[in-house]
Amino acid sequence: MHILIFLLPLIVVYEIGSVLSARSGAMESIRAERLLRDFFEAMGVAGLHLPALAIVAVLLSWQVISRDRWRVRFSTLVLMGFESLAWTLPILMLNNVIGGAFLGGGETAAAALAAGPDFSAMPWPQRVSIAVGAGLYEELLFRLVLIAVVHLIAHDLLRIRDYPSRIIAVAISAVAFALYHEAATSDPKMFVFFFAAGVLFGSVYLWRGFGIVVGAHAAYDLVALLL
Repeated sequence: MHILIFLLPLIVVYEIGSVLSARSGAMESIRAERLLRDFFEAMGVAGLHLPALAIVAVLLSWQVISRDRWRVRFSTLVLMGFESLAWTLPILMLNNVIGGAFLGGGETAAAALAAGPDFSAMPWPQRVSIAVGAGLYEELLFRLVLIAVVHLIAHDLLRIRDYPSRIIAVAISAVAFALYHEAATSDPKMFVFFFAAGVLFGSVYLWRGFGIVVGAHAAYDLVALLL
């Protein structure tokens, strides 16, 4: 419940932005969200807001299965917000180290993590929507879904021990995260950057949970796109 309530404002912000952009045609949707919508359409279900509803449904199901109390502590939500912001610091350090070593500067690496159209020409509300959407749907696809699937195959089917299975899952999800960004498929240096970012996000997800990694990813992209 805490993760759901924590992420609801981000979901609302992106969904409002997607509706406004659909009307104006001024902004592309997040690729990860489009992949999820394509999956639902392949299953015979279509709808602009299905990926958002999927996040809500997964977290509500998680709450029911866990049999935890349906009680939300405001202090926990505040701490989650501060922790998400704190996790942007090592991501920014990674950005500066890898960006300085390979890409010629941290600014280039920061822009690369949210690579896509010409963001500098977009109004700031659209950039906010893109940053929030990337945090939500890239983490849903590459961490919550892909890590779970790879861990299931490695641990339950191949009988690999739990800890090595987690390492394998994080590594594979990081490779997929890098290949997902077009810049990494044509430049090995960019691949290193995106792979390292994927390992860091995957580690945060396993250690601190889905809500924290979404918050950290969205906060970092906000820094990259706005500053």
